[in-house]
Amino acid sequence: MKVIAINGSPRKESNTHLLLKRVCDRLEKHSIETEIVQIGGKPLRGCLACGKCFENQDRQCVIKNDAMNDVIAKMIAADGILLGSPTYFSDVSAEMKALIDRAGYVTLANGSLLAGKVGAAVSAVRRAGSQHTINSMNHLFTISQMIIVGSSYWNMGYGAKPGETELDVEGMQTMDNLGENMAWLLKCIEHAKGAVALPQTDRSKQMSFIRPETAS
Repeated sequence: MKVIAINGSPRKESNTHLLLKRVCDRLEKHSIETEIVQIGGKPLRGCLACGKCFENQDRQCVIKNDAMNDVIAKMIAADGILLGSPTYFSDVSAEMKALIDRAGYVTLANGSLLAGKVGAAVSAVRRAGSQHTINSMNHLFTISQMIIVGSSYWNMGYGAKPGETELDVEGMQTMDNLGENMAWLLKCIEHAKGAVALPQTDRSKQMSFIRPETAS
């Protein structure tokens, strides 16, 4: 099993990275492979609402001049997806928003490719606003028919200066518990494969509702 952790902070060794790594360290204790992918600080543009991903059906965004398609491929191949973003004006970073919009559309357009995967979101925050940030990332999971795993508190860590989040004892414990819960759920799903099938929802009709006809 593998979990892809995506860092939306432009600071590579950020507090967001510390939170993601804490969860990944706990997952690896359960022999679950992890990979942290850096998207923060990269020139990722937003969705064009062109609808080409519905026409091409090639599991790729039509925008080819950035790293998004590589990240989308990693998300499709993973068993679990961990999203991390700093709290910017009570929401996600611009890079994380680009990922949500473009990866969300591509995977939905190609048959809900993230359905049944496990998802979790974490956020680093100086003081307030992180719950909204976490909710924004959770929205990708819910529309993609993923399974959201929780922890013993909201998945946040306090800290302003680099490394400060490690001093948040409760925040670090929340990440440890999140990793344990995520590992347990992944093992349950893996154990059930072949015995319990995914729900057969009519995704074709859903696509007719969400497909962009014109950019607005």
